[in-house]
Amino acid sequence: MVIDFSTFYDSSKGIERLFEDMLRFSPSFRQPPKPRVNIQENDEGYIVDICVPGIPAANIELTLTARNLIIRGERNTPEGKYFRQERMTGAFQRVLNFNAPVDRDKVTAKATDGILRVALPKADSVKPRKISIES
Repeated sequence: MVIDFSTFYDSSKGIERLFEDMLRFSPSFRQPPKPRVNIQENDEGYIVDICVPGIPAANIELTLTARNLIIRGERNTPEGKYFRQERMTGAFQRVLNFNAPVDRDKVTAKATDGILRVALPKADSVKPRKISIES
């Protein structure tokens, strides 16, 4: 005779998921808001697209270290009484790590339609280089 205990283990996972969902929407346990990002890499460098709809450029600060891009900002809470508020508000910070050094003098940032695009060219010392073969 085989006794299957898997139903006991599966029920605890459901309960854990229920509590996680409740805590996620609780104001006291809410995670700080973080803008979503897409990071592309090619031979020339990195392109970072940061979703910041409704946040003025004056409320966003970009800091570049040796291999990190630090994004700080704040989405202000509009005054009023809300029936539903799903968009997070408040201060945020993201730190993005890159596996190659960046040419700091050539970094550009441009905001269009709620997307902040930061272009980070790789340093010349790490870019691929073709080597000619002598015969």
